[in-house]
Amino acid sequence: MVTSERLVVGISGASGVLLGIRLLACLKKEPLIESHLVISKAAERTIAEETDWTPAEVAALADKVYPVKDIGAAIASGSFRTRGMIIAPTSIRTLGEIATGVTTSLLTRAADVTLKERRPLVLMVRESPLHLGHLRSMAAVTEMGAIVAPPVPAMYPKPESIEALFDNMVGRALDLVGIENDLACRWREE
Repeated sequence: MVTSERLVVGISGASGVLLGIRLLACLKKEPLIESHLVISKAAERTIAEETDWTPAEVAALADKVYPVKDIGAAIASGSFRTRGMIIAPTSIRTLGEIATGVTTSLLTRAADVTLKERRPLVLMVRESPLHLGHLRSMAAVTEMGAIVAPPVPAMYPKPESIEALFDNMVGRALDLVGIENDLACRWREE
């Protein structure tokens, strides 16, 4: 019997890998949420380029970690029950694979499974500016049931640091999969 809820977390190679790192750090504090992580090869490179973290240190934040090439992993099956999946950040390549259903890695296979099982899939698409192909891919995944949630910072909380900006965006992503958190600033709430 499953005693905790599982959330699949993907980190792809787009700029903004700190989103995924913050998400994992927040989930680590939630004893009732079990995080299942897959990191793309491009994300490993981006982690090294953009942060002081190593991919191994990021992986240590998760409860379970899967190699990106392990198509036989638990998260590749619809019978493996999860709360849903958040890909933070989502690269345009990852978005394109999900939009077409032509998956080449565990990251996009897990997203495809999330959609086919009608579970929440939150894609924190990190690219700008966008051309028509990007927009069509976003429309396609939205029609399939995914939630496209670009990491756009909210300014009404008057964030005092980059961390506060990221926390609010991560909190909003957790909201979208129904996980209670105190990271997201609530408009007009005390």
